[in-house]
Amino acid sequence: MKTYSPNEIKNIALVGGAGSGKTTLAEAMMFESGVIPRRGSVEAKNTSSDYRPVEQEYGSSVFPAMLYAEWKEQKLNFIDTPGADDFVGGVVSALEVADTAVLVLNTAKGVEVGTEIINRHLKKKEKPTILLFNQLDQDKANFEQTLEQAKASFGNKAVVVQYPVNQGSAFNKVVDVLKMEMYQWKPEGGKPDVLPIPDAEKEKAQELHNALIEAAAENDEKLMELYFDKGTLTEDEMRAGIRVGLIRRDMFPIFCASGGKDMCVRRFMEFLVNVAPSAQAIPGSKTVDGTVVPYDEKGPVSIFVFSTSIEPHLGDINYFKVMSGVVKEGDDLVNKTNGNKERLSQLFAVAGKNRTKVTELKPGDIGATVKLKSTKNGDTLNEKDCEYKFPAITYPNTRFRTAVKAVNKNEEEKVAELLNRMHEEDPSLLVEYSKELKQLLLAGQGEFHLNTMKWRIEHNDKVLIEFEPPKIPYRETITKFAQAEYRHKKQSGGAGQFGEVHLVIEPYTEGMPDPTTYKINGVDTKISVRGKEETVLPWGGKLVFYNCIVGGVIEARFMPAILKGIMEKMEEGPLTGSYARDIRVCVYDGKMHAVDSNEISFRLAGRHAFSEAFRNAAPKILEPMYDVEVLVPEEDLGDVMGDLQTRRALIMGMDTDSGFQKIKAKAPLKEMQRYSTALSSITGGRATFSMSFSGYEKVPTEVQDELLKGYKETEEE
Repeated sequence: MKTYSPNEIKNIALVGGAGSGKTTLAEAMMFESGVIPRRGSVEAKNTSSDYRPVEQEYGSSVFPAMLYAEWKEQKLNFIDTPGADDFVGGVVSALEVADTAVLVLNTAKGVEVGTEIINRHLKKKEKPTILLFNQLDQDKANFEQTLEQAKASFGNKAVVVQYPVNQGSAFNKVVDVLKMEMYQWKPEGGKPDVLPIPDAEKEKAQELHNALIEAAAENDEKLMELYFDKGTLTEDEMRAGIRVGLIRRDMFPIFCASGGKDMCVRRFMEFLVNVAPSAQAIPGSKTVDGTVVPYDEKGPVSIFVFSTSIEPHLGDINYFKVMSGVVKEGDDLVNKTNGNKERLSQLFAVAGKNRTKVTELKPGDIGATVKLKSTKNGDTLNEKDCEYKFPAITYPNTRFRTAVKAVNKNEEEKVAELLNRMHEEDPSLLVEYSKELKQLLLAGQGEFHLNTMKWRIEHNDKVLIEFEPPKIPYRETITKFAQAEYRHKKQSGGAGQFGEVHLVIEPYTEGMPDPTTYKINGVDTKISVRGKEETVLPWGGKLVFYNCIVGGVIEARFMPAILKGIMEKMEEGPLTGSYARDIRVCVYDGKMHAVDSNEISFRLAGRHAFSEAFRNAAPKILEPMYDVEVLVPEEDLGDVMGDLQTRRALIMGMDTDSGFQKIKAKAPLKEMQRYSTALSSITGGRATFSMSFSGYEKVPTEVQDELLKGYKETEEE
């Protein structure tokens, strides 16, 4: 295989909603370029992209697939991304290294919510974007409606380069208004017949041709002057203007295709070769310190790992982009994240399940290697003395979580290991063991996401697991002042145990002044602060502990033991066993024994005194609240709003976003369990949402009573 230079490399992410036909389109492109001898199909389960058992089972992409086509002396690197929103992690990874995005739309469905979600990522990454109207051979294909919706989303920057003469099952003709030709295909697709534009289409074609010229000229002052002078532009001049507009995201060219019938694929690849920006045309990527690293063959070797897959009998395959220098087989590089050395024993150009060995890769190219020891997604590998470090990939917040356990208890450790391996492959999947909840938690983008992981473990690894509702990480606090005292006394022959602690507790708020007096047993009591210790709690909030002992009734050496006893109850709150937070404790009196007092006595006395005071301080349970943002079609707005209100959600505001309604709300985590499934059911899969932790708020009284009752029953069991 030829080694391509930065000006010969185009890195393209194929993105689009589920069912838009990206995988089938990728097959046609690889077939046309000779990378594969025949086209596979999703139905036949033999495509280059969807080769994993779970993808063949579901009939859709689950992971991003690295592909390439060699076309007209250039290398087109494609990343075929999953369409389902549950697997958005693959889209995010692909956009990290792609220089251009091809947003594939199913003309039988038009612009869907999934399209809008992906477009948000494209905007955020400022990726040049080409719109490909696919599946024009479908019975319900509607180019005009899809065009209208695209213009609603992208404005007049969405400009037609091709339009179909016929669509539906008879589709086989397209007018190209850049080249002002008509293409017609035989039933087998492939290379078209190039024909003059028919008289019936000339007026429409000329109108769209003029619009394309104007759009191309607007992107370059020199082209605009030429256009004013000549009244037109040559094909090459138009291409130059489109390229500038594409890079600036001031233009979204629209192409037509039927990936399934291999129609218009060759022409689209020709456009990519002629117009899509090469790696050399991109300024380069920024390091974490803001340095722009150009794709320079003479620069130090630096690669960025953006994706990992785990293959049977082979292990980890790490996919990377060459950011600088020429990387060669056998190179020894240093992982900038952890300082470990890694040897690139083999290099591959990848076409899905097929891998071609190469000896070197130049800047801007995408390749793969195997058997790296300690390299993960988002890591930078450099040659010695190179200090480049590229930012790690930021994945969306998780939206669905569940607790996981092995059906066979002896396999629990293996399950945790398998899930952590899956996280390496798909970092949008999070795994943690919660000491607080005593559960192994799995969080992802939706129920389908997690069910897919479950299928893989049960079918690929032959380990049975089950999901169960995750417990809610409640917090406990107090709402008023309370006093308590406790004497711990134990005599069992020999040295005994004795410790007595008097304390007061009250709610803590940031910035409150140190105490000076308390009303204890109806008497105003002056407080002398001898020592203060603030503990920022790992689970949020604070514990502020004051030593206010006078006269040495408790020696200072026992104060840490009292604090330890209090912390034990903070870690296992008196109400439901949840963590407690935001409490101020003042130990003001007590007693000790010259012989029997010891640390354990005061630890237990402090623990019990705190627990008693806590119960008398009008305790409240706090629940985690989340900021929720829902993107929903107008017609489903009422149903979604009503459902949110049944979940104790507080609607914070509404807005519009590219033709969709955006609801902003605040809702308790308890009520958002399985929300992704419910939202999909209500809207037929046409809505999406995101959520992020907001803070803790007091639960309503009826909810607290229910929780206390449930905890009491559990304790009795």
